[in-house]
Amino acid sequence: MRGLILLMIVGVVAGCSKKCNNEAPRARILNNGTMAASVQIKTSDGSTVNINNVAPGTASAYASYAAGEITFTITVDKVPYVKVVAAGNCFQYDIAIDANNAITVAASDRNS
Repeated sequence: MRGLILLMIVGVVAGCSKKCNNEAPRARILNNGTMAASVQIKTSDGSTVNINNVAPGTASAYASYAAGEITFTITVDKVPYVKVVAAGNCFQYDIAIDANNAITVAASDRNS
């Protein structure tokens, strides 16, 4: 009986655990535009991560990078769009391009 109660307590605690355990922030491109899109992700320590040539109607995989002040330079049809954000651990960013090639950057907490 004690073992069953202990197993139930462990199950409840495991079910309440966070989805993200202090993991690095990450970003992806959701391209619903008419042209290929790319993003350069520059971190405050000077490192860069690139997601290149995401075709219209597709989404890239997530790319992770160090937390801190992040500069996203998104390029569609050779036109750059720059967005600076303070990226914390366990956050993810969806860089969305709509049918008119307008760009938005939306953040979400992976623990929500």
